[in-house]
Amino acid sequence: MRIFVGNLPWSLKDEDLKNLFAEKGEVTDASIISDKEGRSKGFGFVEMPNEEEAKKAIKELNGFEITDPQNPDNKRQLKVDEAKPMKPRE
Repeated sequence: MRIFVGNLPWSLKDEDLKNLFAEKGEVTDASIISDKEGRSKGFGFVEMPNEEEAKKAIKELNGFEITDPQNPDNKRQLKVDEAKPMKPRE
């Protein structure tokens, strides 16, 4: 199952995202989306092959407060949901 993760701290890395979800089950891929300059856009996607583990991860991590690794005073509440197909651009 592909999972959308929003409201990520800007300094979070792919590996950090993968490790967070790996606590809930098997993760085959985790990536944070970045702009053309390589800066995080504040959201990413996680791929979990086991649907039961993925749904549990969504339930447990949606609203989870995560600390920015580079700025411990900056905390954000994650927005986690099943990823929706991208709408075609016109």
